[in-house]
Parts: sequence; C-alpha cells; structure tokens
Amino acid sequence: MRVLVVTAVPVERDAVTRAFGGAEEHVALPGAELHRRGAFDMLAGGAGPAAAAAATAFALASGTPASGASASAPYGLVVSAGIGGAFTPVTPLGSLVVADGIVAADLGAETADGFLPVTALGFGRDRFTPPPALVREVAAATGAAAGPVLTVSTVTGSAERAGALLAAHPGALAEAMEGFGVAEAAARADVPVLEVRAVSNAVGPRDRDAWRIGDALAALTDAFGKAAPVLQGWNSHEDLEG
Repeated sequence: MRVLVVTAVPVERDAVTRAFGGAEEHVALPGAELHRRGAFDMLAGGAGPAAAAAATAFALASGTPASGASASAPYGLVVSAGIGGAFTPVTPLGSLVVADGIVAADLGAETADGFLPVTALGFGRDRFTPPPALVREVAAATGAAAGPVLTVSTVTGSAERAGALLAAHPGALAEAMEGFGVAEAAARADVPVLEVRAVSNAVGPRDRDAWRIGDALAALTDAFGKAAPVLQGWNSHEDLEG
C-alpha cells in the first residue's frame, strides 16, 4: 500500500523522509514536489488548512504512483504530519500525539452567546475520525498519546484562548494548522486519514525561547521510523469502525 504524507513546510517533510531508507525520487507536481522513498510519498503542502487541502487534493487526483501501481488509486492512506503545540502537561514538549479525532476548532461563527461550530450553523462537518485500530497501532508502535488534535487557522497565543479551546474541546491534546484540511481532501477522495504530531511548544503565550523545534523534528523522524511497518501494512478493510 502506498502512503501520502503531507506536512506544512519542507523541514517537516525532510524530517519524515529521513525515517525511510532507500533511494529518493523527486516527482514534480505543479507548485509542489513529492519526495518518494519506497512506499511513502512526502509532500510539503503549505501552512494552514486551505493550502493543505489544496495540495493534498491535487496529489491524490494527479495519479503519481510508483511504476506498476494503479494510477486510479495510488494511495491507501493519507497522513497529516508535522510539529505542533500541545496542551501540556498532558502532552509534554518532545512527545508524540496521534489524533483519534481531527477537529476544526475555529470553523464557525462568533455570536453573542459564544462560538458556534460550523455544524451548528447547518453546514458541513467539523470533525474527522481516523480509523480507530490504526490509531491504536501507531500509538503503540511509537509511544504516542492518542486524543483529539485541533486544527486552527490562527495559532493560539494566550492562556485565555488556550483555556477556551480546552473548554470547547475537552481532552484535546494538541493544535496545528493543517490536519483538517488534509482530512477534508482525503475524505473527498475516499482515502482514510491519520494525523501525527510531535510537540514543539505549549499552546498558549508564545515563548520562542522555550520551543523545542529540533527535538520535535527528531521525534517526528523517530516516530515514522517506528510506524512505517504499521502504516504500509495497514488494511482499511480490517477496521470497519474507521
């Protein structure tokens, strides 16, 4: 099975790519480039849910499988990956998170009574659920915590906002900017999705001196090295809950 891994920026893509051995092939797409190693294609799709959705949709539709693979269905799984902020101390810096729910945390409307998610407005959806068995297997292989990961268009920068997000989404472990966009594109192509994040900073007041980006990128490489057999060998037909 082929796996498409979508990150925001090249440094995240390269961290994932380092997890896999073998020769690397670059495949040009309009506005992007796939980095291919074995069964895994890595794509830096851009920051934010819109860029992530567009890049993922284009890669899924463009039919760029390895030689001999089916052009009509080159991927059996899409993974949104990268670093992100976490609601510590539940998920400390340098740790890993695998999403059991990919949630659009700020897609909706502000009202006099507070925020209404897009679903309360009668439109679309605000959550995707990755295949539960796959979440469990990846968490077990990597030592990651499993829980909701929030997708936001504006990174949280205050304790007040962090508290509001946790109040609206109890149990959330982390926030990032691309997961929901990747999931939206994958769902429209009828391809299962997963999100894996390595924690680089705490959600809340921005203290760049406390960020551990290098450690998070190293954890991302380690995670995909451990998870590769699970991801490549996973069969969606075995997880009817997903």
